[in-house]
Amino acid sequence: MAEKRQLLLGIGIVISGLGLALAAVRFIKIAPIPNPLAPVTLMGAVLRQDDNPRNQTPLANVTVTAVDGSVAVHGKSNSSGLFTVSIRPRLSDRRRIVLVFDTPGYQALSMTVFYPADRLYIARMQPLTREAAGKADAASRLAKVVPIKDVRIRYLSSDETTMSVGSLAKQFEVANIGNVPCAKREPCSPDAKWKAATNLIPLDAQEGNEFQNVRVLCVAGPCPFTNVQSDNLSRPARTINIKILNWSDTTDFLVEADITRTVLTNRILHSYPFILGETMNFALPKGSEGLSIEANLNGQEIVFPLGPEAILDWATCGVETPPDGNRLYRCQLKPGFAFE
Repeated sequence: MAEKRQLLLGIGIVISGLGLALAAVRFIKIAPIPNPLAPVTLMGAVLRQDDNPRNQTPLANVTVTAVDGSVAVHGKSNSSGLFTVSIRPRLSDRRRIVLVFDTPGYQALSMTVFYPADRLYIARMQPLTREAAGKADAASRLAKVVPIKDVRIRYLSSDETTMSVGSLAKQFEVANIGNVPCAKREPCSPDAKWKAATNLIPLDAQEGNEFQNVRVLCVAGPCPFTNVQSDNLSRPARTINIKILNWSDTTDFLVEADITRTVLTNRILHSYPFILGETMNFALPKGSEGLSIEANLNGQEIVFPLGPEAILDWATCGVETPPDGNRLYRCQLKPGFAFE
Protein backbone atom coordinates (compact mmCIF):
# COMPACT_ATOMS: atom_id res chain seq x y z
CA MET A 1 0.00 0.00 0.00
CA ALA A 2 2.86 2.38 0.81
CA GLU A 3 4.44 1.73 -2.58
CA LYS A 4 1.10 2.35 -4.31
CA ARG A 5 0.67 5.64 -2.47
CA GLN A 6 4.20 6.73 -3.47
CA LEU A 7 3.51 5.84 -7.11
CA LEU A 8 0.25 7.81 -7.12
CA LEU A 9 1.98 10.75 -5.45
CA GLY A 10 4.73 10.74 -8.10
CA ILE A 11 2.21 10.64 -10.93
CA GLY A 12 0.36 13.57 -9.33
CA ILE A 13 3.53 15.62 -9.08
CA VAL A 14 4.35 14.97 -12.75
CA ILE A 15 0.83 15.91 -13.88
CA SER A 16 0.90 19.05 -11.75
CA GLY A 17 4.27 20.03 -13.22
CA LEU A 18 3.00 19.51 -16.74
CA GLY A 19 -0.03 21.68 -15.95
CA LEU A 20 2.15 24.49 -14.66
CA ALA A 21 4.39 24.22 -17.70
CA LEU A 22 1.44 24.38 -20.09
CA ALA A 23 0.01 27.35 -18.19
CA ALA A 24 3.36 29.16 -18.46
CA VAL A 25 3.56 28.51 -22.18
CA ARG A 26 0.38 30.48 -22.72
CA PHE A 27 2.09 33.63 -21.39
CA ILE A 28 5.31 33.23 -23.39
CA LYS A 29 5.47 35.50 -26.46
CA ILE A 30 7.12 33.58 -29.24
CA ALA A 31 9.16 35.85 -31.49
CA PRO A 32 8.14 35.64 -35.16
CA ILE A 33 10.56 33.87 -37.44
CA PRO A 34 11.94 36.30 -40.01
CA ASN A 35 10.74 35.71 -43.53
CA PRO A 36 13.89 34.70 -45.43
CA LEU A 37 12.27 35.73 -48.72
CA ALA A 38 11.16 39.23 -47.66
CA PRO A 39 12.36 42.01 -49.99
CA VAL A 40 15.66 43.62 -49.04
CA THR A 41 16.10 47.36 -49.62
CA LEU A 42 19.70 48.44 -50.11
CA MET A 43 20.53 52.13 -49.75
CA GLY A 44 23.68 54.13 -50.27
CA ALA A 45 25.46 56.80 -52.24
CA VAL A 46 27.74 56.86 -55.27
CA LEU A 47 30.80 59.11 -55.16
CA ARG A 48 33.75 59.92 -57.36
CA GLN A 49 36.88 58.22 -56.08
CA ASP A 50 39.62 60.63 -55.05
CA ASP A 51 42.36 60.58 -52.45
CA ASN A 52 41.13 63.95 -51.22
CA PRO A 53 37.72 63.50 -49.52
CA ARG A 54 36.74 67.03 -50.61
CA ASN A 55 36.89 65.87 -54.23
CA GLN A 56 34.67 62.83 -53.68
CA THR A 57 31.67 64.48 -55.32
CA PRO A 58 28.30 62.71 -55.79
CA LEU A 59 27.65 60.96 -59.10
CA ALA A 60 24.18 61.20 -60.61
CA ASN A 61 22.44 58.84 -63.07
CA VAL A 62 24.65 55.89 -62.17
CA THR A 63 22.99 52.58 -63.03
CA VAL A 64 22.84 50.45 -59.89
CA THR A 65 22.02 46.75 -60.39
CA ALA A 66 21.33 44.33 -57.53
CA VAL A 67 22.00 40.74 -58.64
CA ASP A 68 21.03 37.56 -56.79
CA GLY A 69 21.70 34.58 -59.02
CA SER A 70 19.46 34.95 -62.04
CA VAL A 71 17.45 37.80 -60.51
CA ALA A 72 18.51 41.39 -61.24
CA VAL A 73 16.90 44.66 -60.18
CA HIS A 74 17.99 48.04 -61.57
CA GLY A 75 17.99 51.52 -60.11
CA LYS A 76 19.56 54.96 -60.64
CA SER A 77 21.38 57.38 -58.37
CA ASN A 78 19.88 60.84 -58.09
CA SER A 79 21.63 64.21 -58.26
CA SER A 80 22.97 63.79 -54.72
CA GLY A 81 24.30 60.31 -55.48
CA LEU A 82 21.59 58.55 -53.45
CA PHE A 83 20.40 55.12 -54.63
CA THR A 84 17.89 52.58 -53.33
CA VAL A 85 17.18 49.13 -54.80
CA SER A 86 14.83 46.47 -53.46
CA ILE A 87 15.32 42.80 -54.27
CA ARG A 88 13.79 39.57 -53.01
CA PRO A 89 16.77 37.28 -52.27
CA ARG A 90 16.83 33.57 -52.93
CA LEU A 91 16.63 31.08 -50.07
CA SER A 92 20.08 29.67 -49.38
CA ASP A 93 22.57 29.31 -46.53
CA ARG A 94 24.51 32.36 -47.65
CA ARG A 95 22.13 34.84 -49.23
CA ARG A 96 24.54 36.95 -51.23
CA ILE A 97 23.61 39.99 -53.31
CA VAL A 98 26.00 41.70 -55.70
CA LEU A 99 25.66 45.44 -56.35
CA VAL A 100 27.02 46.58 -59.73
CA PHE A 101 27.59 50.29 -60.47
CA ASP A 102 28.03 51.51 -64.03
CA THR A 103 28.16 54.95 -65.67
CA PRO A 104 30.03 56.42 -68.66
CA GLY A 105 33.49 57.77 -67.88
CA TYR A 106 34.04 55.57 -64.83
CA GLN A 107 35.26 52.06 -64.18
CA ALA A 108 32.44 49.66 -63.39
CA LEU A 109 32.32 48.74 -59.72
CA SER A 110 30.86 45.70 -57.97
CA MET A 111 30.15 45.21 -54.28
CA THR A 112 29.09 42.02 -52.48
CA VAL A 113 26.39 42.22 -49.81
CA PHE A 114 25.41 39.38 -47.50
CA TYR A 115 21.76 39.32 -46.41
CA PRO A 116 20.51 40.58 -44.03
CA ALA A 117 22.23 43.84 -44.91
CA ASP A 118 21.43 46.62 -42.47
CA ARG A 119 23.94 49.32 -43.40
CA LEU A 120 24.57 52.22 -45.78
CA TYR A 121 26.71 51.43 -48.81
CA ILE A 122 29.15 53.97 -50.22
CA ALA A 123 30.36 53.22 -53.74
CA ARG A 124 33.42 55.17 -54.88
CA MET A 125 33.91 54.92 -58.64
CA GLN A 126 37.27 55.43 -60.32
CA PRO A 127 37.26 57.90 -63.25
CA LEU A 128 38.48 56.44 -66.52
CA THR A 129 40.31 59.69 -67.24
CA ARG A 130 42.93 58.77 -64.66
CA GLU A 131 43.62 55.47 -66.38
CA ALA A 132 43.85 57.25 -69.73
CA ALA A 133 46.20 59.78 -68.23
CA GLY A 134 48.63 57.01 -67.31
CA LYS A 135 48.80 55.82 -70.91
CA ALA A 136 49.20 59.14 -72.73
CA ASP A 137 51.56 62.06 -72.37
CA ALA A 138 50.44 65.53 -71.29
CA ALA A 139 50.41 66.98 -74.81
CA SER A 140 48.09 64.34 -76.20
CA ARG A 141 45.75 64.70 -73.24
CA LEU A 142 45.49 68.47 -73.74
CA ALA A 143 44.73 67.92 -77.42
CA LYS A 144 41.78 65.63 -76.62
CA VAL A 145 40.25 67.43 -73.65
CA VAL A 146 37.95 70.39 -74.34
CA PRO A 147 38.58 73.13 -71.74
CA ILE A 148 35.66 74.94 -70.08
CA LYS A 149 36.19 78.16 -68.15
CA ASP A 150 34.52 81.41 -67.09
CA VAL A 151 31.28 79.61 -66.22
CA ARG A 152 28.38 81.83 -65.12
CA ILE A 153 24.75 81.07 -64.31
CA ARG A 154 22.17 83.40 -65.86
CA TYR A 155 18.50 83.46 -64.91
CA LEU A 156 15.45 85.70 -64.76
CA SER A 157 14.00 86.90 -61.48
CA SER A 158 10.44 88.25 -61.47
CA ASP A 159 9.79 91.14 -59.12
CA GLU A 160 6.76 93.29 -58.43
CA THR A 161 7.57 96.97 -58.78
CA THR A 162 5.23 99.70 -57.59
CA MET A 163 5.60 102.97 -59.47
CA SER A 164 3.88 106.31 -59.22
CA VAL A 165 1.69 107.19 -62.23
CA GLY A 166 0.05 110.36 -60.91
CA SER A 167 -1.64 112.07 -58.00
CA LEU A 168 -5.11 113.13 -56.94
CA ALA A 169 -6.19 116.51 -55.56
CA LYS A 170 -9.97 117.02 -55.41
CA GLN A 171 -11.91 119.65 -53.49
CA PHE A 172 -15.52 119.15 -52.43
CA GLU A 173 -18.13 120.81 -50.23
CA VAL A 174 -20.35 119.52 -47.44
CA ALA A 175 -23.29 121.92 -47.28
CA ASN A 176 -25.21 122.33 -44.03
CA ILE A 177 -26.88 124.92 -41.77
CA GLY A 178 -25.59 125.03 -38.23
CA ASN A 179 -27.43 125.22 -34.92
CA VAL A 180 -30.47 123.32 -36.16
CA PRO A 181 -31.70 120.78 -33.62
CA CYS A 182 -31.58 117.22 -34.85
CA ALA A 183 -34.87 116.11 -33.32
CA LYS A 184 -33.88 112.52 -33.99
CA ARG A 185 -33.87 113.05 -37.75
CA GLU A 186 -30.75 111.37 -39.06
CA PRO A 187 -28.07 112.30 -39.77
CA CYS A 188 -27.20 113.96 -36.48
CA SER A 189 -24.07 115.11 -34.72
CA PRO A 190 -22.22 112.49 -32.67
CA ASP A 191 -24.01 113.66 -29.53
CA ALA A 192 -27.37 113.49 -31.40
CA LYS A 193 -28.03 117.20 -30.66
CA TRP A 194 -27.60 118.98 -34.01
CA LYS A 195 -28.85 118.35 -37.49
CA ALA A 196 -25.99 117.16 -39.73
CA ALA A 197 -25.27 116.56 -43.39
CA THR A 198 -23.15 113.95 -45.12
CA ASN A 199 -21.37 113.86 -48.42
CA LEU A 200 -20.09 110.67 -50.04
CA ILE A 201 -17.40 111.14 -52.70
CA PRO A 202 -16.58 107.96 -54.71
CA LEU A 203 -13.18 107.94 -56.42
CA ASP A 204 -11.77 105.47 -58.97
CA ALA A 205 -8.08 105.22 -59.85
CA GLN A 206 -8.93 103.32 -63.09
CA GLU A 207 -7.96 99.81 -64.21
CA GLY A 208 -4.60 98.61 -62.92
CA ASN A 209 -4.07 101.59 -60.63
CA GLU A 210 -4.43 102.06 -56.89
CA PHE A 211 -4.78 104.92 -54.46
CA GLN A 212 -2.13 105.12 -51.76
CA ASN A 213 -1.43 107.55 -48.95
CA VAL A 214 -4.94 109.05 -49.00
CA ARG A 215 -5.20 112.35 -47.09
CA VAL A 216 -8.47 114.15 -46.29
CA LEU A 217 -8.21 117.77 -45.06
CA CYS A 218 -10.85 120.27 -44.00
CA VAL A 219 -9.72 123.53 -45.62
CA ALA A 220 -12.59 125.98 -44.98
CA GLY A 221 -15.58 126.40 -42.66
CA PRO A 222 -16.13 125.21 -39.09
CA CYS A 223 -13.78 122.24 -39.36
CA PRO A 224 -13.99 121.25 -35.66
CA PHE A 225 -17.58 120.15 -36.24
CA THR A 226 -16.86 117.65 -38.96
CA ASN A 227 -15.91 114.00 -38.97
CA VAL A 228 -14.30 111.80 -41.63
CA GLN A 229 -16.19 108.51 -41.54
CA SER A 230 -14.35 106.59 -44.27
CA ASP A 231 -12.53 103.40 -43.29
CA ASN A 232 -9.38 101.67 -44.62
CA LEU A 233 -8.04 104.76 -46.36
CA SER A 234 -4.52 103.64 -45.44
CA ARG A 235 -4.84 100.45 -47.49
CA PRO A 236 -4.04 100.58 -51.24
CA ALA A 237 -7.22 100.25 -53.30
CA ARG A 238 -8.52 101.03 -56.75
CA THR A 239 -11.73 102.64 -55.46
CA ILE A 240 -12.28 104.65 -52.29
CA ASN A 241 -15.30 106.40 -50.80
CA ILE A 242 -14.78 109.61 -48.84
CA LYS A 243 -17.65 110.18 -46.40
CA ILE A 244 -17.84 113.38 -44.35
CA LEU A 245 -20.26 114.20 -41.54
CA ASN A 246 -20.83 117.94 -40.91
CA TRP A 247 -23.10 119.26 -38.08
CA SER A 248 -22.37 122.99 -38.42
CA ASP A 249 -22.21 125.43 -41.32
CA THR A 250 -20.95 124.49 -44.78
CA THR A 251 -17.35 123.24 -44.96
CA ASP A 252 -14.90 122.56 -47.75
CA PHE A 253 -12.61 119.54 -47.94
CA LEU A 254 -9.59 118.52 -49.99
CA VAL A 255 -8.72 114.88 -50.68
CA GLU A 256 -5.22 114.05 -51.88
CA ALA A 257 -3.73 110.69 -52.80
CA ASP A 258 -0.91 109.07 -54.75
CA ILE A 259 -1.90 106.97 -57.76
CA THR A 260 0.36 103.95 -58.25
CA ARG A 261 0.61 100.93 -60.49
CA THR A 262 2.23 97.60 -59.62
CA VAL A 263 3.92 95.88 -62.55
CA LEU A 264 5.79 92.61 -62.88
CA THR A 265 9.35 93.09 -64.09
CA ASN A 266 11.99 90.56 -65.05
CA ARG A 267 15.60 91.13 -64.11
CA ILE A 268 18.53 89.25 -65.57
CA LEU A 269 20.74 88.03 -62.75
CA HIS A 270 24.05 86.19 -62.72
CA SER A 271 25.69 83.91 -60.20
CA TYR A 272 28.75 81.71 -60.18
CA PRO A 273 28.73 77.95 -59.64
CA PHE A 274 30.87 76.13 -57.11
CA ILE A 275 33.22 73.92 -59.13
CA LEU A 276 34.98 71.05 -57.42
CA GLY A 277 36.98 68.73 -59.65
CA GLU A 278 34.63 67.64 -62.42
CA THR A 279 31.45 68.65 -60.59
CA MET A 280 29.60 71.97 -60.79
CA ASN A 281 27.05 72.93 -58.12
CA PHE A 282 24.66 75.89 -58.03
CA ALA A 283 21.21 76.82 -56.74
CA LEU A 284 18.39 79.00 -58.06
CA PRO A 285 15.84 80.85 -55.92
CA LYS A 286 12.16 80.01 -55.96
CA GLY A 287 10.29 81.48 -58.91
CA SER A 288 13.33 82.00 -61.11
CA GLU A 289 13.15 81.00 -64.76
CA GLY A 290 14.98 81.27 -68.08
CA LEU A 291 18.02 79.39 -66.79
CA SER A 292 21.09 79.27 -69.01
CA ILE A 293 24.80 78.72 -68.54
CA GLU A 294 27.37 81.05 -70.04
CA ALA A 295 30.80 79.52 -70.54
CA ASN A 296 33.97 79.75 -72.58
CA LEU A 297 34.07 76.42 -74.36
CA ASN A 298 37.32 75.71 -76.16
CA GLY A 299 37.95 79.43 -76.57
CA GLN A 300 34.44 80.44 -77.65
CA GLU A 301 31.87 82.28 -75.54
CA ILE A 302 28.65 80.23 -75.71
CA VAL A 303 25.28 80.46 -73.97
CA PHE A 304 23.70 77.07 -73.15
CA PRO A 305 19.96 77.19 -72.33
CA LEU A 306 19.16 74.72 -69.56
CA GLY A 307 15.54 73.63 -69.78
CA PRO A 308 13.45 71.62 -67.31
CA GLU A 309 15.32 68.42 -68.17
CA ALA A 310 18.70 70.06 -67.38
CA ILE A 311 20.45 68.63 -70.45
CA LEU A 312 23.93 69.81 -71.52
CA ASP A 313 26.19 68.49 -74.27
CA TRP A 314 29.22 68.57 -71.99
CA ALA A 315 27.78 67.60 -68.60
CA THR A 316 25.18 65.39 -66.97
CA CYS A 317 23.00 67.43 -64.63
CA GLY A 318 20.49 66.61 -61.95
CA VAL A 319 18.11 68.90 -60.11
CA GLU A 320 16.41 68.68 -56.72
CA THR A 321 13.62 70.87 -55.36
CA PRO A 322 13.51 70.91 -51.55
CA PRO A 323 10.39 72.06 -49.64
CA ASP A 324 11.54 75.70 -49.62
CA GLY A 325 11.03 75.87 -53.40
CA ASN A 326 14.63 76.56 -54.34
CA ARG A 327 16.24 74.40 -57.02
CA LEU A 328 19.57 72.69 -56.46
CA TYR A 329 21.66 71.69 -59.49
CA ARG A 330 24.64 69.36 -59.67
CA CYS A 331 26.37 68.81 -63.03
CA GLN A 332 29.05 66.20 -63.69
CA LEU A 333 31.38 66.69 -66.67
CA LYS A 334 31.22 64.15 -69.44
CA PRO A 335 34.44 62.46 -70.63
CA GLY A 336 36.54 64.67 -72.86
CA PHE A 337 35.82 67.94 -70.99
CA ALA A 338 37.65 69.66 -68.15
CA PHE A 339 37.12 72.77 -66.06
CA GLU A 340 39.93 75.31 -66.09
